[in-house]
Amino acid sequence: MKRFTILFLACYAFSVSFAQADDVLKTAQQTNDYFMSKYSDPTVPTNVKRIRPSSLWTRAVYYEGLMALYAVDPQQRYIDYTDRWASFHQWTPRNGIKTCDADDQCCGQTYLERYMQSGGKEKIEHMIENLDLQMQTANKKADNALYGWWTWIDAIQMAMPLYLQVGKVTEERKYTDHAMRMYRWSRDTLADGLFNKKEGLWWRDKDYVPPYKEKDGKNCYWSRGNGWVYAALVRCMNLLSPKDKYYKELKRDFLLMSKALLECQHADGFWHASLVSDADYPTPEMTGTALFLYGMAWGIQQGLLKENIYRPACDKAWQALKSCIHKDGFLGWNQGTGKDPSAGQPVTFTSVPDFEDYGTGCYLLGLSEYYKLLTR
Repeated sequence: MKRFTILFLACYAFSVSFAQADDVLKTAQQTNDYFMSKYSDPTVPTNVKRIRPSSLWTRAVYYEGLMALYAVDPQQRYIDYTDRWASFHQWTPRNGIKTCDADDQCCGQTYLERYMQSGGKEKIEHMIENLDLQMQTANKKADNALYGWWTWIDAIQMAMPLYLQVGKVTEERKYTDHAMRMYRWSRDTLADGLFNKKEGLWWRDKDYVPPYKEKDGKNCYWSRGNGWVYAALVRCMNLLSPKDKYYKELKRDFLLMSKALLECQHADGFWHASLVSDADYPTPEMTGTALFLYGMAWGIQQGLLKENIYRPACDKAWQALKSCIHKDGFLGWNQGTGKDPSAGQPVTFTSVPDFEDYGTGCYLLGLSEYYKLLTR
């Protein structure tokens, strides 16, 4: 009888988990279908205050999310949509191969991923040429530092995984070495280091390190900015062996961030735009929440985070993110572009951000990784 009871409970738990995973996947599909329908031609430029090519960073983050969705829901139309976009931009960074701006390079992450999936030298040759140029170019705006290009923490997500992807496909360590030096410059040198190791959180750039404070006197830690770094750590460690010294270095930062972020989650599962200060921005925020779910769900699967501690946080984050989606697939609680908690306020369930593509990308990253956690 006892054995039967245990078997019954195990089957019940499995069926509940499967049903939940199905709900997660359908929700991801719903918001992606909304996006692909609204932006049916991926080559059309964006037009928010001015015309920008669709290879800009906001759209590039969407394709990161789409590739994550494709990994768990391999529909050919996702690939067709991606390849049409990338081919139109000639598999080249926004603003050409001479750019050293991480925002321009972000699109390359999807180019490299498509190369790893299907080959085709044209998918990577321009990105390699671009990185080769940057590795020899000092940033005049950052004390002429050779490694001083990532002066804002968003850049770590936009470009660091690309360097490691190129290192992996070329089997040349120099790209990973250079990326790590650039990362350390941002983490440890810029403004005496943008990563507050004592608190496990990042200042967005030099303008936000102490003595800058929120109105209530607390440090300003922007949710999505920290989400960018957290996601970048995941994407980079995924490209390294756990025995690699760089993996171990990034792992230390990932664990420090995970602990800090866990303490910042609210009872409803959301993280807010300002991670430790609710004085001015007490409402939910979707993009940071999705990126933190992405990282924590991955960390559990890798055995880096204790499931009994972090799984409840993931489950709550999923419920919070599920509440963001409108019936037509539009996502609410999406903070607009900017660089701190005040950007795009007020953020509400019905507010429309200036760009919605990066928000969809964050959402797909989070839900796709959580789906993997549920179905492992």
